[in-house]
Amino acid sequence: MSHSPTLNGRSSFDRAQKVERDADSTNSAAKEKEYEVGLEPEDDPQELALFRRWLAVITISSSSLCATCASSAASFTTTAVSERFGVGREVAVLSISLFVGGLGVGPLLAGPISEVYGRTIVYRVSFALFFTLNFPVAFAPNIAVYLIFRFITGFCGAAFLSVAGGSISDMFPNAKVGTPMAVYTISPFLGPEVGPLFSGFINQNISWRWTYHVLIIWSFVQTVALMFFVPETYIPVILKWKAQRLRKSTGDQRYWAPLEKAGISLGRAIIVSCYKPFELILFDRMAFLIDLWDSLILGILYLTFEAFPVIFQEKHGFNMQMTGLTFLGIGLGLLIGLATTPYWNGRYRRHVIEHGDPPPEFRLIMGQVGGILVSVSLYWLAFTTYKHVHWIVPIIASVPFGTGTYFVYTSSFTYLVVAYRPIAASAMASNSAMRSSFAAAFPLFAVQMYHTMGTVGATVLLAGLTTIAVPLPFVFYRIGGRLRANSRFAVA
Repeated sequence: MSHSPTLNGRSSFDRAQKVERDADSTNSAAKEKEYEVGLEPEDDPQELALFRRWLAVITISSSSLCATCASSAASFTTTAVSERFGVGREVAVLSISLFVGGLGVGPLLAGPISEVYGRTIVYRVSFALFFTLNFPVAFAPNIAVYLIFRFITGFCGAAFLSVAGGSISDMFPNAKVGTPMAVYTISPFLGPEVGPLFSGFINQNISWRWTYHVLIIWSFVQTVALMFFVPETYIPVILKWKAQRLRKSTGDQRYWAPLEKAGISLGRAIIVSCYKPFELILFDRMAFLIDLWDSLILGILYLTFEAFPVIFQEKHGFNMQMTGLTFLGIGLGLLIGLATTPYWNGRYRRHVIEHGDPPPEFRLIMGQVGGILVSVSLYWLAFTTYKHVHWIVPIIASVPFGTGTYFVYTSSFTYLVVAYRPIAASAMASNSAMRSSFAAAFPLFAVQMYHTMGTVGATVLLAGLTTIAVPLPFVFYRIGGRLRANSRFAVA
């Protein structure tokens, strides 16, 4: 009992010290907060002049077009490459498959790097490498060098499949991002249709190597444009640069940006980027089935680069340059799909006004239309590949395939980003990885399948596979909310 006054006094003293420490900590935190840099209007990418933002969108989209165009441009080089290097046609077709494989793997690395160092450095370095490393492809002394550098250039060009969407969403508010995003979204799918257009003329008249000379020239122009016309748009990096400038100009080292204190480990970010997409595919049925649907359609799109020569060269007697022009049908279909963007945007705005923000499944309505168009187009194409049917009819039949493809991808990409918002980058990476694996594999068996089954049987088989997938967007539209509620990845 005699010690209790002393204990009580010590306890009061300790409490007073704790209060004082807490007060000092609060004051220190408040003082530190004063030196946190903020986003001013002149730093905000959404405050850039509209012309400047659209110039960046066009530059990014044309760079994506160039990178994906390089995948299919090789389709008309296969005969000359197999003769030049003394290999079979199947080995030469690997130039398409390996490039697309690189496009699928690249986003796993490009995404995490952009979150630490910014988007522009990824664009500039990757496209400078894409430009430089196309030289070994164009001047390859043997098949090994040719194929290895086709994979590497595909890997370098992949940044525009993972990072570019983020740049565009950085520059436009949600209410106005629809149209620029639609312009960007079409570029990776229009690119493969552009490749055969010029590649057919080149390989018909001059050396196959000029296919890659043209790509080198184009990629150089794009590299310069990326240097001058695309600003940094990733706000955490913009704030980091601002803090660095203030520390340098004022000599006061207390200025800081949130990214500098976030403690982001690039190595850990890359590891997560590599395993999270595959975890999503393995453990989320909805993401897996949507990815499978997208992959089947892209696989068929890349299969056409080997199938159209069978249909039009062998049955209708077209030469290379004429066969290259047959891809205009799919390209026209993609552009028609793009032209419908105002309709879909208006439909979304009306729903918001009348009923409030719709659930993610609202985005699948476009996919419902697209899935039907893809299947109908393939059946139409299948039964018009007979020699006695005029060659213009199968080209017209391919137009709905292009439109349907655009609808399917715009719908599923938007749905994945909205439904899996916390891990949107991983959701898109899982989609890209699976799509690329199908696109890499399908050209390898296209010619054999069309020769064995005939043009009608082979195309009907593909149409049948897409028909099986047609109910997916209808089913997810009805039960998607329930599936999301039970998913450990999607938002409820």
